[in-house]
Amino acid sequence: MRALQGRVADVLPFSWVDGPGNRFVVFLQGCNLDCLACHNPHTIPIESTHSRVVDVDALVGELLPVAPFLSGVTVSGGEATLQAAFVRAFFAALAADEGLAGLTRFIDSSGAAPAGVWDMLLPVADGVMLDLKALDPVQHRQLTGSDNEQVLASIRRVATSGKLYEVRLLLVPGVNDDPETLRTTAAWLLDVDPDMRIKVLGFRSHGVRARARQWPEAGPVHLERYRAELAAVGVRRLEVV
Repeated sequence: MRALQGRVADVLPFSWVDGPGNRFVVFLQGCNLDCLACHNPHTIPIESTHSRVVDVDALVGELLPVAPFLSGVTVSGGEATLQAAFVRAFFAALAADEGLAGLTRFIDSSGAAPAGVWDMLLPVADGVMLDLKALDPVQHRQLTGSDNEQVLASIRRVATSGKLYEVRLLLVPGVNDDPETLRTTAAWLLDVDPDMRIKVLGFRSHGVRARARQWPEAGPVHLERYRAELAAVGVRRLEVV
């Protein structure tokens, strides 16, 4: 199983923004959404000349020199769940290694994955970070090219497992940040888990595609409004950046 190969877009040996603590981050190539606001559009195609094929042993070998300085590992993308067998094998290899088993294993996902994928991944994962681009399916399709049926089911499934670390909302001024949308989204999430951790990401245009570069960025005034409106409807565990 440890010889299984995956297609990797990039690796960051250290990151403080991809889960709790200092983390080794693996960005897998390929995504099944086509988000206008994607900051890594080069990772969307299933194959890319900028990606590389690596097996589990080699990836563990890249991690080993920096392991003493890490608190965990995050597999992101692209969409991590498209290469679920590789992620499972990688996490299983870490768990089986006495020197690496103490590193927490996180998945960063859009949630566009069927239940069977989570059945495969949750037993070897310590935490999952999920995105919710829009609660409304029509708006979700406009932003990502797909509906959100699997995304909403994933949030419920992972929350039920007790391994949902946070749900992230990317808010774009004038696009998906009106007060009613925020209230409705928060109410849905809190119905899943009244103590859910929610992270709001204010839209930034750097690195996105041409159409999204026309959208306004979320400044301090927007972020403060998001914080106030979400707190007012009962979100207790809230981070706004």
